Amino acid sequence: MLQSERDRQDQWLRTLPDKHGGARTALLPILQDIQARYSQIDGHTMQVVADLLGIHPVEVYSVVSFYSLFTSEPKGRFIIRLCDTISCAMQGKNQVARQLETDLGIKFGETTKDGMFSLEWAHCLGLCDRGPALLVNENVYTEVTPARVHEILEECRRQFGIHALMKEQS
Repeated sequence: MLQSERDRQDQWLRTLPDKHGGARTALLPILQDIQARYSQIDGHTMQVVADLLGIHPVEVYSVVSFYSLFTSEPKGRFIIRLCDTISCAMQGKNQVARQLETDLGIKFGETTKDGMFSLEWAHCLGLCDRGPALLVNENVYTEVTPARVHEILEECRRQFGIHALMKEQS
């Protein structure tokens, strides 16, 4: 990250305690905002958040490393999580997984070269009666079929232009 980008990020981070409150209880919503904006929470960011909230950096790291929806590693703009339970497997999860890998040209645990998509397994999305279930960032998709994978990916690609524009403006 270039220094000017880091400065802009730090400036934005300093606005989060005003938005969510400066107490320790604001940690989760602050981390959610950071994850949504940058698709990762790196070590520098964890340190800044700790300083802003007056807590030890290890507390921030422990939350980031505990919750699977947070990551300290670079991920794609769209993190696609496919439910990996037996009930989703019985409803066609493996075919959906193959279609995702084919369409994106990556395997689960990888990110596309353009940084747009990451594929991950989810241990359970709690939608066993409507599987296979897929989570794309915060958007839930149920009863996903291989044919529907194309639609979902195209929807993400269309949204990317809007997200990129919004990110530049903020």
